[in-house]
Amino acid sequence: MQKEMEYEEPKFAHWLFTARSAAFVWLVARLYLGYEWLHAGFEKVTGTTGGFWTWHFGYTDQSWLKTAKPLQGFLAYATTGAGQGAHSSVNYGWYAAFLRWLGHPGPAALFSKVISLGEMAIGIALIVGLFVGVAAFFAGLLTVSFGLAGVAGVNPMFFVIEAFLILAWRNAGYYGLDRYVLPALGTPWQRGKVFRHEETTTTHGQLA
Repeated sequence: MQKEMEYEEPKFAHWLFTARSAAFVWLVARLYLGYEWLHAGFEKVTGTTGGFWTWHFGYTDQSWLKTAKPLQGFLAYATTGAGQGAHSSVNYGWYAAFLRWLGHPGPAALFSKVISLGEMAIGIALIVGLFVGVAAFFAGLLTVSFGLAGVAGVNPMFFVIEAFLILAWRNAGYYGLDRYVLPALGTPWQRGKVFRHEETTTTHGQLA
């Protein structure tokens, strides 16, 4: 017979990723990261640019909802010299091929909208603390995508925070909507109060 081996996690890790008292740490991380994503998405949607605290309310011709040119320009720059050396911006041939395909008018128009609206959705979800683990996962997916395209900047730091928020999905949104939403909806492997109530109602109906 095979024996299952169980290892207890360190007490600090257990506190950090599950305790309510650690939720304040993740609140700070959520607000910072959420603001960054919301601001980035807002600038793409409005087609404006500015500093960290600058918000230009408008809807210019450079909006990613109107045109795919900003994304196509970024992709053209990223794929220049891709795979032609150890220090090229894009080192993986398969990803360079994907980026070139993405630069075509149809995919570029679609993904311009997906990226800009997705960034705003991620930012809002992180700020209000709704499905923090899911929001952090998609944020990490975008961060890795930008990193593979040769963009460094803040992406390494973003990814570290996003990875920790994924690990802290149980308590990261305690000071937010997850405090109420997660117990109500539950998870795919453990149903919440809403679905348990529906099951109980259905069972009683069948018995009656």
